[in-house]
Amino acid sequence: MGKTIAEKIIANAADRDSVLPGEIVTCAVDLAMIHDSGGPRRVQPAMEKLGIGLWDPEKIVLVSDHFAPCTDAESASILKLTREWAAENGINNFYDQLGICHVVTPERGHLSPGMFAVGGDSHSPTGGAFGTYMFGIGATDMLGVLVTGKTWIKVPQTIRINWSGELGIGIAAKDMALKMCASLGMDGGDYQAVQYSGTAIERLGMMERMTLCNMAAELGAQVGIVEPDETTATYVTDAGGDPGNWAGFRSDPDASYKITHDFDASNLPPQVAAPHTPANAISVENADKDKIDQFYIGACTGAKLNDLEMAATVLKGNRVATGKRLTIAPASTQILKTATKQGIIEILLDAGASLLPPGCGACAGYGVGILAEEEVCLASTARNFQGRMGASSSRVFLASPFTVAASSVTGHISDPREMLAS
Repeated sequence: MGKTIAEKIIANAADRDSVLPGEIVTCAVDLAMIHDSGGPRRVQPAMEKLGIGLWDPEKIVLVSDHFAPCTDAESASILKLTREWAAENGINNFYDQLGICHVVTPERGHLSPGMFAVGGDSHSPTGGAFGTYMFGIGATDMLGVLVTGKTWIKVPQTIRINWSGELGIGIAAKDMALKMCASLGMDGGDYQAVQYSGTAIERLGMMERMTLCNMAAELGAQVGIVEPDETTATYVTDAGGDPGNWAGFRSDPDASYKITHDFDASNLPPQVAAPHTPANAISVENADKDKIDQFYIGACTGAKLNDLEMAATVLKGNRVATGKRLTIAPASTQILKTATKQGIIEILLDAGASLLPPGCGACAGYGVGILAEEEVCLASTARNFQGRMGASSSRVFLASPFTVAASSVTGHISDPREMLAS
């Protein structure tokens, strides 16, 4: 019987010819990614108490993104501790306030097809866009990885989600992700491996694939993964990485899947998820025109270069509605630099947007841009749980950057296709 990409990567990491779903195996970790919130401040005390060091500093990527830039003495002390730990432990792959870990790690060439990686954050499945088996673990498990270079895993079954057709104008991977959350539920991934396949997936660029794999976490999957292809290899090479024998890490034609779900991208309208779960997604045409106070384009899910391009496409020649605010936090300094060179930032600022420093920002309820009591936000982020972006009484709707940008012009939830068609 053929093997899925997930089974191939796990078998390789476990130094075995093959593995079967349900088996528990020990795997060598190719890369461990940690950030300022769940990294050094969590593992340093335990490492000092145990008197042990890191297994391989060169295989560790550390990013300060959650508390960056600091807004008070407490967050400043967390960043100070992070910098000191990086220096003391010889972490050369330390990216201090250069963007969000899930975006910075691949854009710096650290992820390649066939890798087995872990991250200290629930959205670590973003790495699956690069043909990497990457999943999130907690601080205790991360401590074990950092000092041994290994972790255990129960070999998952693979759920295949097949997307046929082609996305229409004003539709993005974020709409696909919200549609899956609504159709399959927040436990539709069953903590298994979700493999995205089909003609619509093959047509997506790497940043859109990142959005889908990122939000595999919202489906309750352990990983979301896309089979590597020429698009993957080109991105990895351009980022300074080595795509290696990427063709060897594709699922076999006769691989076995737990279940296959079929969706048609050609008939997909823009989606909007009402508070307080991404599973509340419905067509924008059926969404209530709720009063919105803040429109937010940010996070690892929704502020990559292509996301900013989507917003600029809608906002060029338009203005943010009077009395409303559009806040934009690019996902990395590299994205900000490129978007500035391409004139994207100028378009956004001319439309009345406010620009925040790259980082996690308001998405995780840190720093600037968070919501006050009773405020309502339409965001390109992945989650809209109660209190996620600020006060517990605030409410967050989710949508693609196309929809967020279009809605910021009208002042209420609106269909971006109406503006793009004009």
